[in-house]
Amino acid sequence: MKKMLLASSSTIYGQRYLEYLHDEIKNLFSGCKKILFVPYARPSGISHLEYTEKAKNVFKILNLEIIDYTNEDLRETLEKCDGIFIGGGNTFLLLDKLYQYSLIDILKNKIDSGIPYLGTSAGTNICGITIGTTNDMPIVHVKSLEALGIIDFNINPHYLDPIDGFEHMGESRETRINEFHKFNDQFVIGLREGSYLQVEGDDIYLKGLKHAVIFKKKNEKFEIENGFNLKNII
Repeated sequence: MKKMLLASSSTIYGQRYLEYLHDEIKNLFSGCKKILFVPYARPSGISHLEYTEKAKNVFKILNLEIIDYTNEDLRETLEKCDGIFIGGGNTFLLLDKLYQYSLIDILKNKIDSGIPYLGTSAGTNICGITIGTTNDMPIVHVKSLEALGIIDFNINPHYLDPIDGFEHMGESRETRINEFHKFNDQFVIGLREGSYLQVEGDDIYLKGLKHAVIFKKKNEKFEIENGFNLKNII
């Protein structure tokens, strides 16, 4: 049975890294001894090692342990771990690395089998059907936009609503998602900051601080509230 936490963001305004998710993370990884953190979404400003240490420090506070590995033994480590956390950054870069190291199938199989999984931002994006609704720039050329397909829809983390009174701030997220639906059929959930999806088997519950917005092709967008089960609309 799938057991996942898919967050729009790792940090919300005024709080420290992962702070608003502490209780959920403890529950998700309860009993886990070998949690794998994948830092590959981070392209600059902080190294993979620094990013991993940042995650490790938070998990230590929660009495959880993130294990070390090298790029060379990543696949073997992934096969042996009992929990997975993939952090945010650039979704294109992250997916490119997963393809480069041939991790797509094994990662999908591990999550499908029930290993606890935490994704934030880019780590959430890759769990949908494609990464076609990410906000990130395509800084690398990925051989395919096809993602893990653990859930049967796409996600738009960091969803922002149009702001009344502003004539131009670029295309709104709503505009871009509607453009996506000119060529794609899967529905899209816009996850606002501080919100996350809790996946338990076939049930997918919206949790967190804010409502989310659902976009279905050829339909009007609509809001869903905390506790809503997306299984009902898939």
